Amino acid sequence: MQRRALLHALPLLAAPPLWRRAMAQPRWAPDRPVRIIVAFPPGGSTDVVSRLIATPLGEALGQAVVIENRGGASGMIGTEVAARAAPDGHTLLMTASGPQAINPSLFPSIPYEPVRGFAPILLVAIYPLLMVAPVDRAPRSVAEFVAQAKAQAGRLNYCSIGTGQPSHLAGELFKSMAGIEMTHIPYRGSGPAVTAAVAGECDVLFDSALSSGPQVRGGRLRALAVTTQERIPSWPDLPTIAEAGLPGYDAYTWNALVAPAGTPPAAIERLNAEVGKILAAPAFRSQLEAQGAVPGGGTPEAMGRFLEAEIAKWAAVIRAGNIRPD
Repeated sequence: MQRRALLHALPLLAAPPLWRRAMAQPRWAPDRPVRIIVAFPPGGSTDVVSRLIATPLGEALGQAVVIENRGGASGMIGTEVAARAAPDGHTLLMTASGPQAINPSLFPSIPYEPVRGFAPILLVAIYPLLMVAPVDRAPRSVAEFVAQAKAQAGRLNYCSIGTGQPSHLAGELFKSMAGIEMTHIPYRGSGPAVTAAVAGECDVLFDSALSSGPQVRGGRLRALAVTTQERIPSWPDLPTIAEAGLPGYDAYTWNALVAPAGTPPAAIERLNAEVGKILAAPAFRSQLEAQGAVPGGGTPEAMGRFLEAEIAKWAAVIRAGNIRPD
């Protein structure tokens, strides 16, 4: 199930695992500590997954791997720092869907080139969203919600964790594909958005399983569907939006490891191999799945194709919704 979900998001395993091909290649090794720049404050999912990888990666490379948080400007500050770093394999960026795939279309200009400015290493994790609603008036299914929205002609609304955030764009994509109108109500972060949904201030919310899941399990929100093309291990009985009535619907956030453009291919290959083995370890997979995530993997080439597809996908949603940053 985990593998199917990942394959629907991206044909990651179209080529043989890179660590097998790399065995015959000259091995790159760092000669000093490696830093992973995280373009967000400590404590979020990008920071957490980076720290989970840092220790085993350091052991594999024989050098310390340190996390450097450079938050601010919707992830653009840290991303620019990484893009300008020396391309020698000693500076990496744990990027996310916002800075790399959404910001290029959301902002008039950004201080880095999202594709040409980086060398992809691999996709680390996909984070599905849950479509949740208040329990006191929530429909029992996606189809019922769509029917209600059409009957009430623009009177329903949806919360998000902020304008231009993945939860906002997931709602815009849902509106477009379902042919309905809803009013967007942005909040500043998951906590306030989930609190608003529990209080009945919005009719539906698209949010990470990690933050909204406890409210669902506690009976304070009702989960209608998961936003990825396939069901996820942590919510096996929850249908996808695609199977619940909107074929082709697919929305999620993600983390990926990249390096500054020009990083030697030998370094990319070694890092892909070592991080790929970490992602495949059962203990690591369990840690990610406990957060409602689907572990990644695959080749740098597949990661590059994935990024280009994500940029095009969200560019179309942003244009159609005439979305502008706050």
